[in-house]
Amino acid sequence: MKLWKMISRFEADETGAVTVDWVVLTASVCGLVALAMAGIKGNMTSIGQKTEQFLTAQTINTTF
Repeated sequence: MKLWKMISRFEADETGAVTVDWVVLTASVCGLVALAMAGIKGNMTSIGQKTEQFLTAQTINTTF
């Protein structure tokens, strides 16, 4: 009987449940951010290269 009481008390205990929820939520947000960064990594490199080419081709007029 004592074992049954201990099992039912353990089953009803909800301490730490909010912590587990936050850990799962934080892990999923971090995973989504990592996935998004991996997806745009290649595009960011090409945008940087195009910007460099554009700025290199510009001339600055120094005569007034």
